[in-house]
Order: sequence, then C-alpha cells, then structure tokens
Amino acid sequence: MLKFAASVTTMFGEAELLDRFELAARAGFRAVEIQAPYGENAVALADRAASHNVDVVLINMPVAVGAVPGRGEEFREGFQRSLRYVEALGNPQLHCLAGVTDHPDAEETFVENLTWAVAEARVRKVRLLIEPLNTQDNPGYFLTGSAQGRRIVDRVGAENLRLQYDLYHMQIMEGSLAETIRAQADVIGHIQISGVPGRHEPDAQQEINFPYLFDVIEETGYEGWIGCEYRPRASTFEGLAWATPYGLHGE
Repeated sequence: MLKFAASVTTMFGEAELLDRFELAARAGFRAVEIQAPYGENAVALADRAASHNVDVVLINMPVAVGAVPGRGEEFREGFQRSLRYVEALGNPQLHCLAGVTDHPDAEETFVENLTWAVAEARVRKVRLLIEPLNTQDNPGYFLTGSAQGRRIVDRVGAENLRLQYDLYHMQIMEGSLAETIRAQADVIGHIQISGVPGRHEPDAQQEINFPYLFDVIEETGYEGWIGCEYRPRASTFEGLAWATPYGLHGE
C-alpha cells in the first residue's frame, strides 16, 4: 500500500503553515514534509503535528552548499541547525542540497561533506537524502541526474544516505521514469511527485502516467513515503480527486 505525505510547504497555501497540519489530516494524510521549517519554532511545529496525529517525515537543510567548494563551514553549521529541528520534530530524513556550482571539484566536495554528515546523522538514526533537480527551474544546480546521484551515494557508501527521487524533476531531465525507478530502486529512500508541466496535481491534466508509475513503485517493493510536493491549481481540497483511490479525499 502506497503511503503519501503532504508537502505543507506547497500544499494548503490557503492557511498559515502552522494551520496546514490540521488541513492535511482532514484530507487523510498521516505524514507531512516541510521544505524549510526554520521560520517557525521547532517545538511549535512538533506540537502542531502531534496534535493532529501526523508525522513529519522530511525537511531540507537551510543552505544549499553541499557541493560548493569553500563552503564547508557553512554546510556544517547549516547541518547542525537542521539536526536541532530533526530532533524536535522527530523526522527521520534530511535533504542535503548540493547547490549551484560548476566547479571541477564539486563532486569531491559533496562526497567529503556527505561523508562527514552521515556519521553525525547515524548516531541520531537520521537518513540523509540527496535529490537531483532539473535545470529549467534550478539553473546551474550541480546534481541533475539519477545516475549521478547514485554514483555519489555509492561513493559515500553509507546505509543512511539515499536518493530522493522526484518524478517531476526526472521527467524534465531524463524521462524513461519506469525504467529509471526500477534501475535505482535499491538506492531510492524517498519519492516526490508533481505534474509536468506546471508542477501541479499528479492527475490526467499533465504528461506523466502516475497510476502506471505508482504500480511500478509498488512492484519494486518501495516502502517509504511519497511526498506530494505540488502546487495546487486552485484550492488544495478541490485538486485531491487524483488521490481518492489511495485513501485520501477532498471536500
């Protein structure tokens, strides 16, 4: 059974962030992810999530410098700040952003920073994630492909480092999503979805065949969360018809 987490960063924009947990729960979500929680008090976020019985399963680091040479201190400071939120929220996953760079030492820098970070995260039972992004929305971003991401995961060689696979980004950059998901299934730790074009609902009004790909994901034995990181065309509840077969509902 597939498990869907609402992005309270991109969904339920009708309400303030702290009020989005209630809306996510009302729609049937039992988990949420937050791109950047740092504008809110971590304890307040944790209390609000707990009060509506939803788990926080993913946050991003506050800085995107993981692969940028000369920014190691900033990466480490941002990572430590992230861990304070991770511990307060109880979320098990942290996305380490590579950043914008074309420096020839970028991959070595990323591997070095991640090697340090996985050791820090392991003692807290936290999984780190790296995510390839598309260059249309993120010009100059270092990490742009699933094979590239896998190579970095393999080079670090830590059980608590995995690939964050976003179907929106990878449709734009690679296509062949079913084949790629199968090929990278053993290193995928988190999946995110949104439609192409527009990054809206994963429904029939865009080009990705999500029902087919959901079957592929289940066939691989994936047991993690699927983050709904899309921007609703209108109100979030109006756009949830796609999710009815998966136990979620609009109003």
